[in-house]
Amino acid sequence: MYQSPVSNVFIPLTFAHLSDYTMKKHALIFLGVCLFTCSASAGPKPGLCNFATLPPCDLIAAKYFDFSLSARDAYRKVTSLRFAEARTVLDAMQRSEPDNLMAVYLENYLDFFTVFVNDNKAEYQRLAKNMEPHLDKIARGPSNSPWYLYTQAEIRLQWAITRSRYGDFLTGMSDIKQAYALLEENRRRFPGFTPNKKSLGIMHALIGNVPEEYRWAVKTLGGMDGSMEQGMRELEEALAFSQKNDFIFEDETVVVYAFLQLYLNNRGDIAWNTLKNSKLTPKTNPLAAYAMATVAMRTGQNDEAIRLLEGSPAGHQYAPFHYRNYLLGLAKLRRLDSDANKAIEAFVNHFKGENGIKEAYQKLAWYHLSLDNDNGYRTYMRYAKIKGASNSEGDKAALREADSGEMPDQRLLEARLLFDGGYYQRAYELLKNNADDYAADRKKNLEYTYRLGRITHLLGKSRDAIRLYTQTMDNGAKDPWYFACNAALQLGLLYEAQKDVANARAAFQRCLGMKPEEYAASLHAQAKAGLGRVK
Repeated sequence: MYQSPVSNVFIPLTFAHLSDYTMKKHALIFLGVCLFTCSASAGPKPGLCNFATLPPCDLIAAKYFDFSLSARDAYRKVTSLRFAEARTVLDAMQRSEPDNLMAVYLENYLDFFTVFVNDNKAEYQRLAKNMEPHLDKIARGPSNSPWYLYTQAEIRLQWAITRSRYGDFLTGMSDIKQAYALLEENRRRFPGFTPNKKSLGIMHALIGNVPEEYRWAVKTLGGMDGSMEQGMRELEEALAFSQKNDFIFEDETVVVYAFLQLYLNNRGDIAWNTLKNSKLTPKTNPLAAYAMATVAMRTGQNDEAIRLLEGSPAGHQYAPFHYRNYLLGLAKLRRLDSDANKAIEAFVNHFKGENGIKEAYQKLAWYHLSLDNDNGYRTYMRYAKIKGASNSEGDKAALREADSGEMPDQRLLEARLLFDGGYYQRAYELLKNNADDYAADRKKNLEYTYRLGRITHLLGKSRDAIRLYTQTMDNGAKDPWYFACNAALQLGLLYEAQKDVANARAAFQRCLGMKPEEYAASLHAQAKAGLGRVK
């Protein structure tokens, strides 16, 4: 199961692990964090949907919203991490287009991406203070423009996503609620405004996929509804519009749609083809390279991911994007490359944020274990214990491993890495006919049947996979490890592919009935999405 240190950038990276923090945290994660995505959102200063209190248009007629050539240039520079150039363009807009409120909206975009890429808490606290002044300025714009409510909703949504990374869930929940209400009102007023479909499509899909144990969060927020089908349809309508029209958010919509297909719809083929056939430019945009590499890694195309990441642009004109080094090192580790440590070491040595650090040290420990260096493993797991934060599921899993003091079995670990890289035959050769080696250890025995089940599944050995998944479920349903829960999920996906609806439903429901200490939220979200597909 891929766990990324990011909770998404130009993509819902946090889709990889819809975090398992606290009940309140989940209320945000199911909606926002996922949209790490290059989405944008904002909300009104005058209070939740209190549209009657907005100033009359004649008092604010001098202000306007226009995605002018300069605004488009700034937007593209922000979303390709050319922050210094974007700031120069925005400063010039203040002089040449002082009443164009798109500059205010894009300033918030720049703040959002700066916090996301740098992951610096002090910087977050400083830039978060800009939200209210940005909303105050937007509120002076013409309320008869479709951009008026939309930009406010986008600003709020961006900060809700950002706040969730730093534990400010109550404020973030309020911003999500207001953003949703603003977008729905804007859709009522301007039904043909395509950006509404992009943003509401994301929210509707995520709302519809909230696991049952967290439906209370949706009810708490109030007035929010949606389904996976509705959200995907809205995104498809936005993409269809972009095929024949100039749509500034085309790349964002493409990435979000691909990630939803990958993480919630289990359609990695659609996700990859969507990105591959899009207008994304990975050779000139680090976020595009990162998005495509993430999907490639989840769809058995690890070599392609390495190629994309090694070709990702860097230099003085781009903001440092250290997550790219982590992902490159991880991809190389999954191929068991001898130099996989170099990129991960570059990440931990230069990244000043706190998220993903524990997981990165864990991967360095795994690298040394794969080289039979037990001391190296222990050294880096000690770092995983004391450095970085434990917010994401990946970081939490790394901390659990460090605290346990248990060293992974080298053969099982290498099989896991090779499987995650899509090197299924190599992984199979490592594990086949070795069951007796793990019979005496309960946890290792479960992991062995689970991993061999995953491998045989993707090698097309369905009968073996069904037997191994069932064995894992029966033996490990009550254990704290995720093996049985994910075995149930994967069995459901296998039966779904075979169009065996009854058995698929039973497997998905069995997955939802298990409560592992690891990855429960993301596994349950995928099982819920599966049940929605096999009605």
